[in-house]
Amino acid sequence: MGNSLKAIAAFVPSDECQKYLLEDLEEMPVDKMVDLSGRQLRRLPPHICSFRELVKLYLSDNNLNNLPPELEQLQNLQILALDFNNFKVLPLVVCTLKQLCILYLGNNKLCSLPLELRLLQNLKTLWIESNCLQCLPEVVCELSLLKTLHVGSNALRTLPAQLRCLQELRTIWLSGNLLSEFPSVLLDMPFLEVIDVDRNSIRFFPSLAHLPGLKLVIYDHNPCRNAPKVAKGVRRVGRWSEETPEPRKRSGAVIEITLDEKPSPPPATKPEPE
Repeated sequence: MGNSLKAIAAFVPSDECQKYLLEDLEEMPVDKMVDLSGRQLRRLPPHICSFRELVKLYLSDNNLNNLPPELEQLQNLQILALDFNNFKVLPLVVCTLKQLCILYLGNNKLCSLPLELRLLQNLKTLWIESNCLQCLPEVVCELSLLKTLHVGSNALRTLPAQLRCLQELRTIWLSGNLLSEFPSVLLDMPFLEVIDVDRNSIRFFPSLAHLPGLKLVIYDHNPCRNAPKVAKGVRRVGRWSEETPEPRKRSGAVIEITLDEKPSPPPATKPEPE
């Protein structure tokens, strides 16, 4: 019954209904965190933006497609979660939050990102998975402190050469895209530790043995005929990894040996800033 009432209240923009959805959240929380995930919100009540010392704001799993300009008041915000909403365009007010270090935008309807995103120079983690991106916005390559980039389940066919400028990047998740070739720019990023290209259309893998920082490469569910060569100690997840040999040619035929091991997904829990 409670969920039904909230579903009805979500359609009514009155202050009374909004207070019901927020469960009378009217004062700044002691832990400087507000979690409004799954409240069926269609708008963020502006009074939340009066909590100027707020550090973490979770708005996941709502019905938001815009944000109030008052959000700019939250200049201490470090974590903002907007995933699982209805954003077709990233509200520019997000780009005014210059202390942000973690931004979750996954599972929306984004086709691009604004150039103003470059203002978020403290950003270390960006999740833009499960959107409508056909190419990785080049503005992402201007986020010089970025360490983790999750852009899986989009429609990427390639990556921009400028990505190599992200020398702090350690983890890149590219699973579930439309890559037909291993992105060559990744070969020029020796600092990468985790590369995930699971569930693409890659038929051939170049050697990754020259990447000294690499610890894990996930390449399963590709129509490949070889496994990527890696340095000693690097874990591979995919066909013909450590446990099984690569296919051998016999009388012109290729004998393929498959591996049942499932790839490790990105972490289920959202990371905290360092």
